[in-house]
Amino acid sequence: MFSAIEPADLSPLQALDLSLWPLDRSVQVFIKRDDLLFDARAPYFCGNKWRKLKYNLLAARKQGHTTLLTFGGAYSNHILATADAGQLFGFSTIGIVRGEEHVPLNFTLRNAQKRGMFLHYLDRTTYRKKNTTEILQRLEAEFGPCYVIPEGGTNALAMQGCAKLGPEIEGQFGESPKYIALSCGTGGTMAGLLSGLEMEQTKVIGFSALKGDFLQQEVQDLLAENQRQTKASWQINTDYHFGGYAKFKPELIDFIRRFKMVYDIALDPVYTGKLFYGVFDLIGKGSFPNGSRIVVVHSGGLQGIRGFEERRGKMW
Repeated sequence: MFSAIEPADLSPLQALDLSLWPLDRSVQVFIKRDDLLFDARAPYFCGNKWRKLKYNLLAARKQGHTTLLTFGGAYSNHILATADAGQLFGFSTIGIVRGEEHVPLNFTLRNAQKRGMFLHYLDRTTYRKKNTTEILQRLEAEFGPCYVIPEGGTNALAMQGCAKLGPEIEGQFGESPKYIALSCGTGGTMAGLLSGLEMEQTKVIGFSALKGDFLQQEVQDLLAENQRQTKASWQINTDYHFGGYAKFKPELIDFIRRFKMVYDIALDPVYTGKLFYGVFDLIGKGSFPNGSRIVVVHSGGLQGIRGFEERRGKMW
């Protein structure tokens, strides 16, 4: 059933011409184009969501489940990716959405519903208890047996999918890059990447899309809970969240627009825009040693642009 996934698992690695910005050309920047990791029949099942969901889909089918149930906010990349994957591979899907229903539905929820997802809303107080036995049993009583995927898709099987990132990058390079940078929300993609790295000389930098310094501990906990270790050094940078999750400032939007114009690569304002802004800003400040080769993981999530535009107007 999932054999068609395998050939597409390797996303391209693309060099950026920093002279077009311009930036200090004593370093090199490459993009791991996971935004191009998708099936044309399900374009929102892409990027790190492809990696996180792949082994969960296989497990759901192996266990005989026909319905996927997951959680997310009203603009969740994960909600729409799960709906898309479910439609592609023949699962019914249920999305447990944080907060009250707002009509008309936004782009994310409208398209999830078009893909057959049943939307069920939980008030914010109840939603905070979504992982408790009480709430999970209540949902099972209402919807029947389901394969439950956590918010953001982060679990042991998601880490298994993301663990392939490191070997892919090393194989495409032929050697280890000095730095790998990626955006962090739940910490699952970073924990998975770290668990698959064999490169002791590589430093991984996660750029938090959320305000606060809790993600360092989240990543450590995910590694420990799943009995995984890493040889790489790593850190979470919390200087480029622009006020918190889904918050932004004009300079971030200007950067995203300019990046699209210069490189013809779209970034979203929630995750990847903040990541690339942070990397480019640190390069401009001379934070990377001369000769450094930096791989920046573009994790997809571009449907978030549409939600932003519904609220704030066109980005370009």
